[in-house]
Amino acid sequence: MTERPADTPVRPAATVVLTRARAGGPEVLMGQRGAGAAFMPSKYVFPGGAVDRADAAVPLVAPLGEPCRSRLAGTDIAPDTLAAAAIRELFEETGLALGQPATWADPPADWQSFAARGLRPDASGFRFIFRAITPPGRPRRFDARFFLADASAVQGDVEDFSAACDELSHLHWISLAEVRRLDLPFITEVVLSEVALLMRGGQQPGVPFFDNSGTRPTFRRIT
Repeated sequence: MTERPADTPVRPAATVVLTRARAGGPEVLMGQRGAGAAFMPSKYVFPGGAVDRADAAVPLVAPLGEPCRSRLAGTDIAPDTLAAAAIRELFEETGLALGQPATWADPPADWQSFAARGLRPDASGFRFIFRAITPPGRPRRFDARFFLADASAVQGDVEDFSAACDELSHLHWISLAEVRRLDLPFITEVVLSEVALLMRGGQQPGVPFFDNSGTRPTFRRIT
């Protein structure tokens, strides 16, 4: 195993790249981080964040499919735990729920609002498209997996962000043709290039992985 430099601990994280088809071309959901945020202040990002311990016990109504499961295997975080974290973060930051009607007894505290809608999380529509570890020297570091999902899987109005927390502001749908006008982190721009490829019907030769876990940055593809 590659040794990590003595630095900020790397936390597992998950992100949802939510897209929808429109007459003018595909759109993606973006939000702006606060100016005082410790990580990527004022930048426009996809909804996402760190994995919580309770995410490992979440009963998905439908799990991740292949080849996503195989490509996410081999780490200390189960694939369905990452998927659950991505769904929870999307719900917390946007109020949009990726789930299916189902009963759910005794949900964890962070999932009670989700369960109150009569839903359990559904990861069957996820596609694992990117992985990146934050470089050393940053105030916070994440081992982030990015999942592509279609807005048609959202339960309810995809324009309704009234249940969102205040972590992201200016939540809005923006076309892939215009999204680069926003103030974006470098890694978000790279992910958007992959999204544009997939929206055109292109194929990834494996999932891109920007690995900064060691003393040298490494790029490879997960096949």
